[in-house]
Amino acid sequence: MATFKVTKGTPVAFRDSAYPTASPSPHEGELFYNSSSGAFQFLGLATGAWSTGGNLNAGRSGLGGAGIQTAVLAFGGIDGGANSAANELYNGSSWTEVNDLNTARYILGGTGTSTAALACGGVGGLALTEKWDGSSWTESGDLNTLRNAHGSAGTTTAGIAFAGNAPGGNTVNAETFDGSSWTEVGNVNSARDNVADAGIQTAALLIGGTTPPGDSVKNLVEQWNGTAWTEIAEINTARRSLDAGGTTDSALAFGGAANGALTESWNGSAWTEVADLSAARGALGGGSQGSSNSLNIAFGGDPDVVSTEEWSFAHAVKTIDVS
Repeated sequence: MATFKVTKGTPVAFRDSAYPTASPSPHEGELFYNSSSGAFQFLGLATGAWSTGGNLNAGRSGLGGAGIQTAVLAFGGIDGGANSAANELYNGSSWTEVNDLNTARYILGGTGTSTAALACGGVGGLALTEKWDGSSWTESGDLNTLRNAHGSAGTTTAGIAFAGNAPGGNTVNAETFDGSSWTEVGNVNSARDNVADAGIQTAALLIGGTTPPGDSVKNLVEQWNGTAWTEIAEINTARRSLDAGGTTDSALAFGGAANGALTESWNGSAWTEVADLSAARGALGGGSQGSSNSLNIAFGGDPDVVSTEEWSFAHAVKTIDVS
């Protein structure tokens, strides 16, 4: 006698543990049976949150930063009203003092990694460029346009500096660094200072800031493609003296004067407000230029903040009650 079988629905994956929760995940929303817990589970939408890290040894604002969450430098800034040359290295849990900048300065540009960092411009050294090799700072070619409170991105051999405050006022100038000298490239569309930045030399973001007259606070965002700057979707809340990190496809903008706890996430087409910083702060350091959105870090800030916060972005494992 003939028999037949009818199968309905979609097969459920059988696993001995949960799917990895790191974002992004191809398994978002996928139902599976976890044999180790004896439960049906799925990966929920990825969400982000800030958690507390180790305190800086010297609380300061207007400082530069280079690296990622588990290996980052914090250098320069203003401490108790005095320009600082301090340089500290974070290992993912605590900060250690390492060799200082050659020139004390604040609201400077910072980018690169914890072993190959770039410090450029800033009050106290408007044209100066220094390179960090993992143990000491060496002076390199000066910026063509003196500036502070500007954006910077890239590496010690492929960097870019843009916008900021110059002796004649806010500047539209942008210039790239090849490891020894700076070359002027295409101007930004809107002259401004106290901006945030993300990305690399050929693909960068310029976020927020202030413009004259009256230091009007902006929500403008521009994207650099290696040749020209294009205005793209604005951040939801206009602000200045904020920080940012990530790439042109996945970035995080956080902190800022007057709106110092707000955090917004960029997915390549729109900005979305996400979890706030625990400690509101402007003129902070942090970011992860050109690296994963999930590796962002925030440290220091006004007034002489010592605290550090680490951003995590992951999928929550959800359990389904079938009893």
